[in-house]
Amino acid sequence: MPALARWGLDFPSGAAQPRAWRFVVATVVAVTLSIAACAALVAVGIRVFPSTAGYEHFQFGDYTKLTVIGVVIASLGWPAACYVTTRARRLYLVLAVLVSIAALAPDAWILHQGQSAQAVLVLVWMHLALAVITYLSMVLIAPQRTPPRPASSTGTLVP
Repeated sequence: MPALARWGLDFPSGAAQPRAWRFVVATVVAVTLSIAACAALVAVGIRVFPSTAGYEHFQFGDYTKLTVIGVVIASLGWPAACYVTTRARRLYLVLAVLVSIAALAPDAWILHQGQSAQAVLVLVWMHLALAVITYLSMVLIAPQRTPPRPASSTGTLVP
């Protein structure tokens, strides 16, 4: 199908999956760096916008719980992308952008409900940081493997 080919959906199944141990390491790195980035962004946000000190969504337990859940779910998208295409980086990037845009909807909603624009701006930066960290962790630490190619005439697979 031309539409599938345009997106590179060649369905290599499990042959192009990243190594499991690398995926686990990448997920742990993504979660850890994301929590650290959120903490840093909250600290900077409070420093730049002192009126946001004490903002409920800047509480460590509040954003950490949501960060861990979001990053783990986003990380699971990487092996899923590797399952459907041998060019997973492109698909994963498109999905990361689309999901990041969707993740801004709650921020827009709380802004609409009268929350501090300065605090919401920090939340937006937190969402964007998570997307960048997770994407880079997955594609760099747990790269997609190249599936084996069929040999010329013997029909055996070449690694």
